Amino acid sequence: MQHDFTGNSPVFLLCEGQPSTFEKAPSLNFVETLPTEMSVKIFGELDMPSLCQASQTCRQWRDIIEDSEQLWRQQCLLVRAVCQREVDKDRRDGMSWKVTLVRNYTRSCVKNDWLRGRYSHVRSADELRDRIMVPLDVESWGEILQAELDR
Repeated sequence: MQHDFTGNSPVFLLCEGQPSTFEKAPSLNFVETLPTEMSVKIFGELDMPSLCQASQTCRQWRDIIEDSEQLWRQQCLLVRAVCQREVDKDRRDGMSWKVTLVRNYTRSCVKNDWLRGRYSHVRSADELRDRIMVPLDVESWGEILQAELDR
């Protein structure tokens, strides 16, 4: 089988005369072209794990994400839905939204798993060995036990 390299192939004809967008388009990301406030709004649509991954994309993204109290506050309020006492205490103690979120994110995930019944059928501590666990306060354990009784 011979290939036609003379310019008569269908692919060549489709592409002929079309400027290549890859060659002429500058390499810009939305952070470089949008105002910071708009970038923060876009990042605000991400969940916590995705936001952490985005902050590792490039220095510009990291700087915007790290410096935005609005992003950290928004994420922290989601955590507060599960760990209200802990978040409110940290904020009263003068901690930033970011520090408050870092301190309470894992706790909220663990507590939420318990409340949803993820560990309802655990027969021994060995079954929890590969799970991340954090200490919970007495009130949280009371909520978890009540949820188990309600099931």
